[in-house]
Amino acid sequence: MKKVVFFTDLDGTLLDYSTYSFTKALPALDAIRQRDIPLIISSSKTRSEIELYRKKLSNTHPFISENGGGIFIPKGYFSSSLSHINYPVTEESGYSIIRLGASYPELRKALETLRNEGYEVQGFGDLSIEDLVRLADMKEDEAAMAKERDFDEPFIFVGQADDMPELQESIRIKGFNWTKGRFWHLLGNSDKGVAVSILIDLYTRDFGDVFTAALGDSPNDLPMLQRVDYPVVVQKYDSSYDNAIQLPNVIKADGIGPEGWNKAVQDLLKMMGEDIW
Repeated sequence: MKKVVFFTDLDGTLLDYSTYSFTKALPALDAIRQRDIPLIISSSKTRSEIELYRKKLSNTHPFISENGGGIFIPKGYFSSSLSHINYPVTEESGYSIIRLGASYPELRKALETLRNEGYEVQGFGDLSIEDLVRLADMKEDEAAMAKERDFDEPFIFVGQADDMPELQESIRIKGFNWTKGRFWHLLGNSDKGVAVSILIDLYTRDFGDVFTAALGDSPNDLPMLQRVDYPVVVQKYDSSYDNAIQLPNVIKADGIGPEGWNKAVQDLLKMMGEDIW
């Protein structure tokens, strides 16, 4: 039998776009838990935000924060060593943290440079907690956690849409990258795909061959979906699928957000069947 590992985005995927509820995904979550399948959260959210949802989900597995900027592995989770990892690894608060992304001060400096070049951009670091509450329909404590950033700066571009390609090129010239989820994101040389590959390698070292699946809804999920056996895209709030996610083997979930997530996971478990238990 092969070990199965699931990776999932949060906003608009496991969590409802507007209410941040995962209630409609509970049957599939229970099925995963009963089969002892690791569910790895891979989100643009910060460590604090993800830890909140891990607690709500009773999830004790590793997680990926800020679009692949950091991997947080509970101490002693893997039996194999992390000595082969070609990225900085630190020990902190019960985690082994693999740091893949640029530092937040570097990202803030780059954003300020873009602003000085005339681009109308505002990052989360420029916004107050009250601004985020209004902008993202968050509670105050959630907005405060969203501002505790390490590897990724979400930003709003309020200029002309025709200027976006020029802005993206300016980001690239400075040695940084960008991606798109609910917001635009400025980040370093990291993405969800690199982080997912590292964790797949660690699971393989512990368990041998593994089956992998990932679920997402936005362009920032594409690198993650490209690295797994079963990539799943769920419908957005308007029932559409993101056109940026084009993969020959992509599975299109029948449903919006957590409803589609629930159906897709249960279908995957049936499809894998005897190959995994």
